[in-house]
Amino acid sequence: MCLLSEEEQRQVAEAIARVERETDAELVTVLAARADDYHYIPLLWAGILALLLPGLLDLFGHWWSARQLLLAQWLTFVVLALLFRLPALRIHLIPRGVRHWRAANLARRQFLEQKLHHTEGAVGMLIFVSEAEHYVEILVDQGIASRIEDAVWQALVDRFTSQVRRGQVLQGFLDCIEGCGEVLRERVPPRHSHNQLANRLIILP
Repeated sequence: MCLLSEEEQRQVAEAIARVERETDAELVTVLAARADDYHYIPLLWAGILALLLPGLLDLFGHWWSARQLLLAQWLTFVVLALLFRLPALRIHLIPRGVRHWRAANLARRQFLEQKLHHTEGAVGMLIFVSEAEHYVEILVDQGIASRIEDAVWQALVDRFTSQVRRGQVLQGFLDCIEGCGEVLRERVPPRHSHNQLANRLIILP
């Protein structure tokens, strides 16, 4: 299942093409459904709660036998492990720091996999979104970073992150691309006419 329709992806590609006509920067956009499956974290929570259960039961009554406590512990682990696998619950069990760390790692891998570090003039630029984590990041190569400080992109990232939380992913991409274009047109003007990378939205399931 695509996170954006073909028509919506086309709108993003057209927005990239418009910006790149007026700057040397090479924009690549990546949209991931999630940065990780996080399978181990639901199991960890289920295990912790199951380990705590005998002590909690013992506080409210001493009539539990060792066999009954062990059975309750096993059942609790199995039920919670299955329940926490539900995507709607699982994402809330993952600490924010872990979610953002995984998303940031995926963004950097995509920067390398999409060859953004191999552009002529080191003008690669990645706009990365991981929807489940509500994570947005803009990464640029040295040719852009030497002319534009990172703080310039933060306002765009903050706005886009808010739009992702509201489910406005397409509009977020369009606004962010246009915002980047306004900065790039002034600081990284066009000197080459060729397009080094494809103008498309890359979808990661």
